[in-house]
Order: sequence, then structure tokens, then C-alpha cells
Amino acid sequence: MNPTNRENIWPGRRVAIVQKQHQGTGELTQGMVADILTNSPNHPRGIKVRLESGEIGRVQVIYES
Repeated sequence: MNPTNRENIWPGRRVAIVQKQHQGTGELTQGMVADILTNSPNHPRGIKVRLESGEIGRVQVIYES
């Protein structure tokens, strides 16, 4: 799955994101998508989402359900 395409991401999907403050280290945070914040159909650095836990970041990994 390509994390730069919005069509691959929807609420309830399990993903790993990189938060803004962790972009330098690449530390990933896992969770379920609550909201998709990127409006365009794709984004080169990953689609920005809000997780159910409230954390915001760009999707780096999409897990198969």
C-alpha cells in the first residue's frame, strides 16, 4: 500500500505515522485513523491524519487489516 495516496487511507485503518517533532529521528507512532487532514488525492511526504489517540502526523506505513 502506498501511504502517499489518499485513496488507501480511511477512518479505522491501522497505520504508522511520523509526527512533526520526530521527522528527524523517523520515530513512528502506530494507531487507528480518526480523521484524514490532507485534502489532495496524494502527497509526496505522506497523507496527514489524526489518530484516534489525537496524535497528528504523516502516514508512513499502512497495515493490512
